[in-house]
Amino acid sequence: MGNFLAGKVVAVTGAGRGIGRAVALACAAEGARVVVNDYGVSITGDAPTSEVATAVAKEITAAGGEAVAVADDVATMEGGQRIVDTALARYGRLDGAVCVAGILRERMIFNMTEQEWDPVIATHLKGTFTVFRAASAVMRRQRGGALIGFTSGSHQGSASQANYASAKGAVISLVRSAALGLHKYGVTANCVAPVARTRMSANVPAELKEIGEPEDVAALVVYLLSERARQEGITGQVYTVAGPKIAVWAQPRELRAAYAEGPWTPDRIADLLPGTVGTDPMPMLERLREMADAAAAGERPNA
Repeated sequence: MGNFLAGKVVAVTGAGRGIGRAVALACAAEGARVVVNDYGVSITGDAPTSEVATAVAKEITAAGGEAVAVADDVATMEGGQRIVDTALARYGRLDGAVCVAGILRERMIFNMTEQEWDPVIATHLKGTFTVFRAASAVMRRQRGGALIGFTSGSHQGSASQANYASAKGAVISLVRSAALGLHKYGVTANCVAPVARTRMSANVPAELKEIGEPEDVAALVVYLLSERARQEGITGQVYTVAGPKIAVWAQPRELRAAYAEGPWTPDRIADLLPGTVGTDPMPMLERLREMADAAAAGERPNA
């Protein structure tokens, strides 16, 4: 057992499988007491079972750690609150909340139904909010804590997963808002965009050339939960971890501006905008074009 998180209590959602499980195990291995949450659904959000959360809690206990399982649905306010209440009832505090839970329902936007949109948004975005909402109230009183949301490189946009990409982009804004609102209370909020071999990454439309294991992601999460990260003032950040690579994403900001003398008209904008303000190319769109060109030439593109 390590001591990077000694004395801390950490709640992890989606902790029954994949990255969430790796995070829960890593936190426990570094001395944290862990609330293991997983609704236990399939990758599409169906057929819930409490067995996966219970199995991970037992695994932690068998290894000499402390853990309790909670099988609530984070897409409900009651579920998010119960995760936090369980930490308080069992351990008396909550120092970290890590929101990994997610589902996929892939469909092109022109075919996507409300039933394919709503549950994905609810699990990823609302499921992060429900836990953050309950956890932040506790951490504000404690005058300290760490919130970690999970996003994806798909927040740049996705050709066939508009629901997932939208939710992941919104999670980043939620994390940045939490960082701003909770800074004066000593609470940090950061976001992780993992690239790792999981049952969800297996459904990514393009082949991934940079990919690691869930344990790589877990190591970064442990650091972001730690006192060493807090002492460095790390908050409001988005990090990618993909095997041996860790990268930080840029903060949103204006790139270029133009000003008019007098009111704008469509003609004036058409004359001025392309050569001055211009555009900021979409990396994902460029990638799609490359893939289309390679397909037309009969080649296999690399992601």
